[in-house]
Amino acid sequence: MWDFSIGKAMSLMAQTAPFLVFRAIVYFGITAALVIATGTGAGVGWGIGAFGDEEFRAQSTAWGAFGGFGLVAGVLFFLRDYLLYIVKAGHIAVMVELLEGGQIPGGKGQIAHARAVVTERFGQASTLFALDQLIKGVIGAITGLVQGLLSILPIPGLDRIMGIVRAYLRMAVGLVDEVILAHAIRTRSQNPWASAREALVLYGQNARPMLVNAAWLTAIVYLLAFVVFILMLAPAAAVVYLMPGAWSAGGLVFALVFAWAVKAALIEPFALACLLQVYFKVTEGQTPNPEWEAKLERASDKFRKLGERAMGWAGLGRTRADATAPAGDA
Repeated sequence: MWDFSIGKAMSLMAQTAPFLVFRAIVYFGITAALVIATGTGAGVGWGIGAFGDEEFRAQSTAWGAFGGFGLVAGVLFFLRDYLLYIVKAGHIAVMVELLEGGQIPGGKGQIAHARAVVTERFGQASTLFALDQLIKGVIGAITGLVQGLLSILPIPGLDRIMGIVRAYLRMAVGLVDEVILAHAIRTRSQNPWASAREALVLYGQNARPMLVNAAWLTAIVYLLAFVVFILMLAPAAAVVYLMPGAWSAGGLVFALVFAWAVKAALIEPFALACLLQVYFKVTEGQTPNPEWEAKLERASDKFRKLGERAMGWAGLGRTRADATAPAGDA
């Protein structure tokens, strides 16, 4: 049914417990900031609403809540490259070392060790973020190629469900970019751009088993997130009750935010541990297929741009303005 071991994934989670705690602190800290900013905004709006009637007060309270929420969300948008660099890439690094039979330190030393590995492989946060954006674009192109193959299969009624299939496939590849980054750590590559190209070709030529496993994991992840969302509705409603003006939509929004925090902190690392197993297993001993490389060269501008960046990479000892430039469009 799938090519990963849940027991092995849980073992990886246990061995990287310091990182899980770190992720929980980061993502639940973000959740707390969103709740506090939303409540503060609602309070300000409620106070301003005192200058008008009840309808004006309700509207100003809602706008204040949305304003507080949007302010923190905007800050997080600009900090997303540092979240990738410090939290996600670091966790990938220690998982890869454990899957390869290596030893990693415990406690805070595990986080410091992971940061050193990420810095050695990718350099600055802006470089890693630019690389990740290019990788996501190429993954989209690979998914499109696989969809094209599916569309010509002689399956009755397939044309009517292709829209659902496409949407699900796009959602199912959500963690694949992190798997591609793991390839550079596993191979100890000194050129992350070239490593990403190689990893993407290997992913493309193994797209079917990767997508099947990703589809199973996506179902598991969102089922668990939905359960968390249901469990969080009651405490979220209690938080909203304490806010001025009793913002009616707040319970739903806060429950979603809480569910997102649990998903990002605990559920996604489990899915990543499973997907890393699959990728390392199906690509073991393989070399990039020139036919798939040619397909990606034709299908994706971002894949070609990875090649340009790989050729221009001269190591971590010089300024890399070309490496940290915006990724561009696919």
